[in-house]
Amino acid sequence: MRYDRFHGRFENEGRCCEAPGCEEGGDFRAPGSRGPSFDGPGDWRWFCLEHVRAFNAGYDFFKGMSADEILDAQSPIAGWRHNARVYSGMGNDAPRWADFDDPLDAISARARNIRGDREQQWEQEAYARQRGLDAADRRALEELGLSFDADRPMLRRRYSELVRRYHPDRNGGDRSHEDRLQRVVAAYQHLCKAQRFT
Repeated sequence: MRYDRFHGRFENEGRCCEAPGCEEGGDFRAPGSRGPSFDGPGDWRWFCLEHVRAFNAGYDFFKGMSADEILDAQSPIAGWRHNARVYSGMGNDAPRWADFDDPLDAISARARNIRGDREQQWEQEAYARQRGLDAADRRALEELGLSFDADRPMLRRRYSELVRRYHPDRNGGDRSHEDRLQRVVAAYQHLCKAQRFT
């Protein structure tokens, strides 16, 4: 089936118009008896151009809705007032759409958060450069969960703590953390050779 985006026509040989008595091809789709839901996109009815125009002329989107539901559906911010999280990937601290009266407020809040995150990241990078840390040093410190002002004794204590946590000989034989242990060892070896910790 190929969709013709300019005319709404779906070319599919052999499908007939579903209007009673029509023998034209059913190349245009219209909503069926079952609408979209969690089960899928719903059913389609297929009509020729003449009958899909007649269907569209008589189609009532608001059929079965109360007056309040119709007003809500016509609102410019319809669909924005729900309890879904505004931004994915931010955990339970992320605001919900229902927390905002206007979707533009939600977008503005996100822009402020992004700008604040970037400024904080720039400040951290500037501080790391002042401390003599390059990008590889910063990644290794983050892998070990250390701040940029960590010194050699802190590095040794943290490495010892992580080895006890992840090494199979120390954690009761649990080998599920071997990848993490390898990253910890590599980060520690890198930092031991780094100028900042020599």
